[in-house]
Amino acid sequence: MFALLIVAAASIATAAAPAAAGVTMPDTVTVEGKTLKLNGMGLRTKVVFKVYVAGLYLETPSKDAAAILAADEVKSMRLAVLRSLKGSQVMEAIEEGFEKNSKAQMPALKPKLDRLGKIVPNVEKGDDIVLTYVPGKGTVVTAKGAEKGVIEGKDFADALFSVWLGANPIQEDLKKELLKG
Repeated sequence: MFALLIVAAASIATAAAPAAAGVTMPDTVTVEGKTLKLNGMGLRTKVVFKVYVAGLYLETPSKDAAAILAADEVKSMRLAVLRSLKGSQVMEAIEEGFEKNSKAQMPALKPKLDRLGKIVPNVEKGDDIVLTYVPGKGTVVTAKGAEKGVIEGKDFADALFSVWLGANPIQEDLKKELLKG
């Protein structure tokens, strides 16, 4: 009987988890001892293809993109991949977002962006890419469940999160979903 209660409770918890395009994400994650809350999640599409579901996790949930970018707090973007992608395809989209939102800072950011390009691997449907900014440490890049590297600087993290949350995001409706707060 006890085992049935555990299974039933787990089913209820899973059913309550937020979902987009069939992908569920937990309400909270813990990073560096801090509890981050799911601020919003949404589907990234390119032409007619579903590419990934993005989930934005924040220490302090907010609907204000500028405040999120300015905050020197732990924040994380989880990309649940919906199709096989080469690392170069992932980077192409990120570079496009950098150009749209951080063009003036590109000379300073380019070496860091190049480093990111070297550590983002090819991914398959079902893999995750997690980009987590930790103040004083930098942006921790995790893919396929393993840490791939750290890119230092809040300037880089701000530009990276601007890909989704900046004035010219890679997809406007995705930005709106991430900012549900």
